[in-house]
Amino acid sequence: MTLRRPRAATALVGAALLAVTLSACSTPASSATGSAAGSDGYAVDDSTLVFGVVPDSVDTETNYQPLMDYIAEETGKTVEYHESTDYAALIEASIAGQIDVASFSGFTYVTATNNGAELTPISSITTAEGQEPGYYSQAIVPKGSDITSIADMKGKKICFVDPSSTSGYLFPSYALLEAGIDPEDDITPVFAGKHDVSVQKVGEGTECDAGFAEDSEVAKSDAVDVIDQQMVPGAPIVESDSLPDDVKAQLKDILSNVTADQIAAAGIDGADSDGFRAVFFQTTPVDDAYYDQIRDICEKTDASQCQA
Repeated sequence: MTLRRPRAATALVGAALLAVTLSACSTPASSATGSAAGSDGYAVDDSTLVFGVVPDSVDTETNYQPLMDYIAEETGKTVEYHESTDYAALIEASIAGQIDVASFSGFTYVTATNNGAELTPISSITTAEGQEPGYYSQAIVPKGSDITSIADMKGKKICFVDPSSTSGYLFPSYALLEAGIDPEDDITPVFAGKHDVSVQKVGEGTECDAGFAEDSEVAKSDAVDVIDQQMVPGAPIVESDSLPDDVKAQLKDILSNVTADQIAAAGIDGADSDGFRAVFFQTTPVDDAYYDQIRDICEKTDASQCQA
């Protein structure tokens, strides 16, 4: 069957596809004139790098701050943090040339490039020594729930993260289809917006009978049980292809294989904190072909979000 864009999310995503809306902690990149907002290939100007992220959790900015400070230290440029209002807004920002560097989900990266964004993956963050890039999309239920498998989700209220989330929607939708459940017609979808909110809502057991989220957020909760999981390709750090060649080469050198120890040794505040080290051990190089698994699942689900 064709996995169409969820009806509940159509208006929200459609609006984002018409007008890029970034919420920022500093001057927004979109304040510059034109769709490719800066000059000489930059989103803003040659003294600034705009770092875009999706709003994965309440701690998103804190988690990325030491990495952004490290990029600023190594390049000598100001790094502006831009957290998009949702996944679709980050996709549109990348298409419009309003970001220079970004941390995408794999699905967001594939969707963005399918729709004309000119991006190159540099690396993926790993959180433990010896770990390969990748993480788990986990199916969760409230503690003590009588739902013990994905097949038991039929007819239930199911929490997802966002229609363009890799571990919070695409992989869960594929898992539901494999269990014989239509993600549009056989369940009631609830979009939480962030992974931690999906976990919270499932744990409360009122708005959602079960749901999905990435493993790092699930691990923080003692109110849910994991009943299934799928390995997801690691989320990429990407750079804009429009940047000058020397800057692209410098970013690849900085970000391809850097450890938390190296960032801390550079004197970056917060890099040696328990909070940062819980989400960042090092980066591992990845390339475009690494995300072919996502393209395969896009083809199997025929998800409209994958289409150009």
